[in-house]
Amino acid sequence: MRLLVTGAGGMLGRAVVDAAARLGHDVRAPARGDLDITDAGGVRHALLEQRPGAVVNCAAYTDVDGAQSDRRSADAVNATGAGNVAAAAAQIGAFVVQVSTDYVFDGSKREPWLESDRVAPLGAYGASKLAGEQAVAAANPAHAIVRTAWLFGAGGRNFVDTMLALGAERDEVSVVIDQTGCPTWTGHLASALVELAQRPSQTGIHHLAAAGSCTWNELAIEVFARAGIDCRVLPTTSDVSPRPAQRPAYSVLGSEREQPLMLPSWRDGVAAYLATRVAI
Repeated sequence: MRLLVTGAGGMLGRAVVDAAARLGHDVRAPARGDLDITDAGGVRHALLEQRPGAVVNCAAYTDVDGAQSDRRSADAVNATGAGNVAAAAAQIGAFVVQVSTDYVFDGSKREPWLESDRVAPLGAYGASKLAGEQAVAAANPAHAIVRTAWLFGAGGRNFVDTMLALGAERDEVSVVIDQTGCPTWTGHLASALVELAQRPSQTGIHHLAAAGSCTWNELAIEVFARAGIDCRVLPTTSDVSPRPAQRPAYSVLGSEREQPLMLPSWRDGVAAYLATRVAI
C-alpha cells in the first residue's frame, strides 16, 4: 500500500515511517518544507500528486504549555491543518488516520476513559486537538481518530530522555505522583497505526495506548531501574511547581470496541526503547 505520513520528521512520524517501510509499504514522507498542513492548497496538490491509499497525520503542535499563550498556532496545525489533510484525502478516496490525545478529557474519572466518554479539555492544546478530531470527522467519513497518551521515543523531547539526562547529573529527582496515565512507546504505537491504516472499515474513534498505567513518579523509577541508574525518585505534586497548562490527573485510556487494537505494556515499551538507545 502507498502510505503518506505527515509530520514525518517528528518523534511519532519517524517511527511510523520506519514501521511502514519495515512492513514493505510504499511510504511517502514529505518534509515539513514540502508539505505544510496549514496550507490547504499545498496539501491538496501533494495528495493528488502522490495518490496514497491512506494518510497517517502525525503533524501536530505539541507544546502543551506554549498553546496556552499561542492558541492561534495550535489551532492552525491541530485543528485547521488536520481538517485540510482529511479533506484532501477524501478528494482522492484515501483513508485518513488522525492522531489525537488523552488531553481531550478533563481527567476527572478514576477508571479508564472510553471512546464515547464526554470530552472536556482543560487547556488550549487539548481543545485544539479536539477541534482537529471534529474537523477530520466532518471532512472525510473514511477516517480513524486515534487517541493516545504520554508518548516517548527517539527523535523528540520526551519524559524518558529527560529522566535519563537528569539521572546522569543528580542523586535524586522529584516527580509528581498525582498524574496517572499510559506511557506509550512510539515504536509500539507506530506499528499499530500502520495496521489501522490498512483497515478502512475501522472508522471512528480508537483509544490506543500502552497496556497498564502508572504515575510519572513510577515511570521515572522504572526508567532508572531499567537503565541501571542510581538516582532516588522523590514524590511531589503538581501544585508545587504549577505550569501554564493544567494536566489531566487521570489519563488512562481504555476501549469499548469489540476487537480493539492492543499495545504491549508500558514497561515493555520502556525496555524496548532503552534497548534501541543502547543499540544506537
